[in-house]
Amino acid sequence: MRTLGILILAFQAQDPAGVSTTPVSTTGSTDLVSLIAHASPLAWFVLLVLLLFSAISWGVIVHKHRQFAKARRQTVTFLDIFRKSSKFSEVQSVCASLPASPLVGLFQSGYTELNAQLRAAGDGPRPLIKSLDGLDRALLRATTVELTRLESRVGFLATTASITPYIGLFGTVVGIMASFQGIGETGSSSLAVVAPGIAEALIATAAGLFAAIPAVYYYNDLTAQVKHFAGVMDDFSLEFLNIAERNFT
Repeated sequence: MRTLGILILAFQAQDPAGVSTTPVSTTGSTDLVSLIAHASPLAWFVLLVLLLFSAISWGVIVHKHRQFAKARRQTVTFLDIFRKSSKFSEVQSVCASLPASPLVGLFQSGYTELNAQLRAAGDGPRPLIKSLDGLDRALLRATTVELTRLESRVGFLATTASITPYIGLFGTVVGIMASFQGIGETGSSSLAVVAPGIAEALIATAAGLFAAIPAVYYYNDLTAQVKHFAGVMDDFSLEFLNIAERNFT
């Protein structure tokens, strides 16, 4: 609406015959590359900040997608080994080769707690665990650790999605203020005077949206993948507890 109002003022400043009192430049003064090249230091600073946010966001996106893809592959392999093995010690021997799977962390935590309880129970005709609740708590703690690892850096995408539009808006507001100042100094509100400044100001808003839109999309995508892993970990914890209860209680 502000831009529309400025354009209306510019047309009203033309003479009654409808011809602008100041000749309009036809040399492409509003060309995008030219506008960026001749932008003010503040506009350059805003654009560089937005570019930095965008570059880091894309780095996070690529890194997390690779991490999650590897975690999915290794999780499938781990579950296949876990369900085919007759002893926990056999599963433990392959954990080192599947570090990306969050289920490895859960299994090792549960396996450690299970061994600790069996040692505390001492020798007997049949090994028994002292507390199934204690084993459950160990698995819950491991789940929290693995979820924290999966969620690391994803929050930066939410920060980018929230803050970059405002940074772009800041650059736009300052650019429009500078345009009004230019109008006051020259005493002319023709399109030749107004358009370049307004176009330069709007570049900041466009850059802010360019950084924010992918960040919003991939934040939601990665968050959904983390929830999927959380569900897989919950299912595995229940499966581990069922096996422990069936064999050691």
